[in-house]
Amino acid sequence: MEMPFRETRPENGAGLVPADNSAPHKEDLSSKIKEQKIVVDELSNLKKHRKVYRQQQNSNIFFLADRTEMLSESKNILDELKKEYQEIENSEKNKTKK
Repeated sequence: MEMPFRETRPENGAGLVPADNSAPHKEDLSSKIKEQKIVVDELSNLKKHRKVYRQQQNSNIFFLADRTEMLSESKNILDELKKEYQEIENSEKNKTKK
């Protein structure tokens, strides 16, 4: 049985958020990073002949997708999430110094 993979994308409001929302946002980001690492790892370890499916956004419909393309997209998403998380950490460090 083929296992579908759900694509995780950062929200449209990517970037820094106000200080009062940074702690919950940071935790949410950390959780998304962990999920995305698992997706990348699973896609990396699939055998070449295995099929990968992409879930249609806001739906329970799945479409056949290219494994290498999905892996590339997943790595890019992971990099974006890590970058955003690092920006939040850096802004928190700068606030502590002041």
